Amino acid sequence: MQPPGGFTELSLIARIARAAATRRSATLRLGIGDDCAILRPPRGHEILVTTDLSLETRHFCRDWLKPSISGVSAGHRTLARGLSDLAAMGAKPLAAFLSLALPAGVEAKWVDRFLEGLLALAKAHGVPLAGGDTAQAPGEYLLADIMLIGSAPAGRALRRSGARPGDRIFVTGALGGAAAELERLQQEKPVGGKGPHTFPEPRLAQGRALLRRRLASACIDVSDGLSTDLNHLCEASGVQATLDSASIPIHVLARGRLELALHGGEDYELLFTASPGTRVPRKLAGVAITEIGSITRRSARRPALLLDGELLKPGGWEHFAEARPGKSG
Repeated sequence: MQPPGGFTELSLIARIARAAATRRSATLRLGIGDDCAILRPPRGHEILVTTDLSLETRHFCRDWLKPSISGVSAGHRTLARGLSDLAAMGAKPLAAFLSLALPAGVEAKWVDRFLEGLLALAKAHGVPLAGGDTAQAPGEYLLADIMLIGSAPAGRALRRSGARPGDRIFVTGALGGAAAELERLQQEKPVGGKGPHTFPEPRLAQGRALLRRRLASACIDVSDGLSTDLNHLCEASGVQATLDSASIPIHVLARGRLELALHGGEDYELLFTASPGTRVPRKLAGVAITEIGSITRRSARRPALLLDGELLKPGGWEHFAEARPGKSG
């Protein structure tokens, strides 16, 4: 069987190592080249670990974008999903680990562009690629698994479980843009350009500011959709939530379509709560902050989520529902 892109395992690893050009830093003592990486976390900090699978046809499609950006977008998205998880907990990224399973016949140029997109985002956030694994995929589709290591001051990481009745609900940025761009991709492919779906921006600076300034009582990233992720936060905190539809910031690409802002997902904005006495700024690290609702006491007689006083059912991404190519959680 022809190896993916004509690679051997060793030549592929060497290709990744050259692209990553991993060097030692205060936290990364040893990167690609040995059986394990060696990390030295900051004193007084805890280690946070997250992992995300990106599956072709499930999370991205190689033929939906022009060849010049298809791989770049896939690489960017692979890392962005994991970085967003760290952002939601106010963590600082320490290192990334990438595992790739490549199908036979994948072009070397596409793999190079995948690494270009991933490593450009990694450089922007100071995240070294410290290792991973490679294999040949058993079928025709590509699989990328990203693992990220981060750190946060001991006992201070933001969590989903801290919301209390009386807290206010906030969101960074605008919602629905990724879902709107995905609809376009499904209808007009291949396309070019950079948008909120193809090149999402994880809110790392905003998450760290929330932690550092002690602004958030609970936090989660909007990956599965506002309705679904707010429901996750409410379940973890044992509370209920009421949203004001007129306050929800809708991305310009969604053109006022509230359903995309509520259920679309993949915006990778931060959804957080703050106690009544907390002064939340209008912007954090240059990104707008909008108050969209409030937290109330849980009652068995009322639904977990209300929108303008009416029942709001979680309608975002479900990982084990019918596959929707290009959509991810």
